[in-house]
Amino acid sequence: MMNQTTLNIRTHGAGLTEVTDLIEAFVYDSGITTGLATIFCQHTSCSLLIQENADPDVCHDLQAFFRRLVPDGNDPSMQWLIHTLEGPDDMPAHIKAALTQTSLSVPITNGRLALGTWQGIYVFEHRTQPHQRALVVHLSGE
Repeated sequence: MMNQTTLNIRTHGAGLTEVTDLIEAFVYDSGITTGLATIFCQHTSCSLLIQENADPDVCHDLQAFFRRLVPDGNDPSMQWLIHTLEGPDDMPAHIKAALTQTSLSVPITNGRLALGTWQGIYVFEHRTQPHQRALVVHLSGE
């Protein structure tokens, strides 16, 4: 059995937006009890992460780390950027997305995502402004 949908996620600007419950609900409604969920982000300036969802400080610290690793384009250390037409946060967002991932595979066990106790699925928005993001969720199994 297979099932697929596109989830439209509104981010709040740079940071992590948890989408575990939305994907979990789709898995439940599909009736698939054993299989695989593939989540694919259709964008080049945000990414997907499986990360701790118990302590919000984890998300804060990840965001702070990536800001230090890849500053906005108006930072003096980023003067080498050529792609600047879409604003100072755009090319750094592409770099951050290249360093992370745009798809995830999560097993489905007993009709649920087989995530660990403290794991959640997040859209990691790398742009400063809020965006509408599309995630294709494909389920296969029995």
